[in-house]
Amino acid sequence: MRAWEVLPLGERSALLADPDPEVRRAAALWECRRDARVTAELLRDPKSAAEALRRGFLLRADAERCVAERTHLNSLAENPSLPADLVERLAVDPDEAIRLAISLRPELDETRRMEIDFTVGDLDRGDGVQWVRDGLADPEVLRRAATSAHPLIRRAAARSPHLPPDLLSLLAHVEDPVVENLLGIHHPDAPEKVLMRVYARLGGTFSAWMAETHPRFPREGLAARYAHHPDGNYRRLAVRDPAATPELIERLSHDPVVWTRQAAAGDPRLPLHRLREALRVPELASSAGANPALPEEEMAAALNRAGVPA
Repeated sequence: MRAWEVLPLGERSALLADPDPEVRRAAALWECRRDARVTAELLRDPKSAAEALRRGFLLRADAERCVAERTHLNSLAENPSLPADLVERLAVDPDEAIRLAISLRPELDETRRMEIDFTVGDLDRGDGVQWVRDGLADPEVLRRAATSAHPLIRRAAARSPHLPPDLLSLLAHVEDPVVENLLGIHHPDAPEKVLMRVYARLGGTFSAWMAETHPRFPREGLAARYAHHPDGNYRRLAVRDPAATPELIERLSHDPVVWTRQAAAGDPRLPLHRLREALRVPELASSAGANPALPEEEMAAALNRAGVPA
């Protein structure tokens, strides 16, 4: 919205009158946020009506008509200019999705918010809480959101890499796997205990990515803790430990879990005889081929076997 607001009036007017209907529509969807007449025009366009109801400045008559006709109520429930009495009417709507949308409105205090009968999905990440997403770098918004009793608002706040230490600590102690997942993904200072739970929960390629890229993901001591863990996802962590021995890396290259075998096949501590073997194992060849300890002559031999021209 800031980009639209800083455009000179003449440029905004030109875009609103552009010969391309898609340009006009896009411009109108920005302008409608402060102009009820533009909103009213957009409501007559089926392609624009839902978004205009979500963000546009509404005439009361248009808002009442949409409530009466039950037109795009999910969008209307998010509208910042929706009159307070219509907010209260939708707060007791028979449609659970409408009540949930109303419960997320930024002007509600926590007491009123939690009086609304809503249900939150176990996997819903709060992506639709736009006022929080727009304020992920705003300390005031983050404090309101992180201290909210509403699960979706807390989850939306957990996406911010700008959470100060006290709010990060607060959310890290919330018993909500989605909050933990989002902290682990987005916050550079997420506590180790959170990172380890997220690692175990998400598994697979994502866990490997997080273990490799997160600045606080642990390395030391992992071999002693996890080399014999019953879960292969944890055994793979032992490869990350600088103290892991070549013997352990070789053992893990035979692990029953492919992710663990691949991690070991790419580790430069893997003994050369096993590295040569791994190059000929289909599910390990890519990892072994990328192993920095692979001698040049072995690289050339592997390329020759693959038929790659010199």
